[in-house]
Amino acid sequence: MAVLRALYVRFRQIIHEFAKFGIIGVIGLIITNVGYALLHSHDVGPVTSTTIATIVATIVAYIGNRYWSFAHRERTSVPREGLVFFVLNGIGLLIQDAVVAFNSYVLHLEHHKVAEFLALNTGIAIATLFRFWSYRKFVWRLSPTDDSGTGAVPGPPGPSGQPSAAAQVAQPDAERLSPAEAGAPHVNGHTPVRSARRGSFSPN
Repeated sequence: MAVLRALYVRFRQIIHEFAKFGIIGVIGLIITNVGYALLHSHDVGPVTSTTIATIVATIVAYIGNRYWSFAHRERTSVPREGLVFFVLNGIGLLIQDAVVAFNSYVLHLEHHKVAEFLALNTGIAIATLFRFWSYRKFVWRLSPTDDSGTGAVPGPPGPSGQPSAAAQVAQPDAERLSPAEAGAPHVNGHTPVRSARRGSFSPN
């Protein structure tokens, strides 16, 4: 359990981000599938249908991710974020379109409902992984004060200036010192000095 808790503390930020990103993604998935079905049922081509549906889902995803999934991350101007966001989503859209086009024009399964469903959602899954990675890397980056690179979130400070629980979990055992080891005076009035090797002391 201690190992699992340490892993959770270390990767808490990326876990929370991906959970929120996933919820927004599910909403976008519903919009994409419903939009694709409605458009394609009205004689709109498969690639055009998925493109239009995905554009609508992308607008919803931008709002949800900016103001919820990655709200704690560093922000720049909306035009800059929007431009990078939509460029990256354009790449994700090309990934989706490529899978749909392969199913329709290479495998000739355009009117096979199960194949269409699988192709559309396989493209969405691949594009989703790309989007999550690229949003964190290029759109909403970590603030300069958080250079951990692991997605760990420091917990609130403990009482009397003590480190948080998260920091204590991440802190190596070798650095956790008792008051005596840290230099508290002995009863005889002398203050021990810790040597380079843990557990080796010399009196003043």
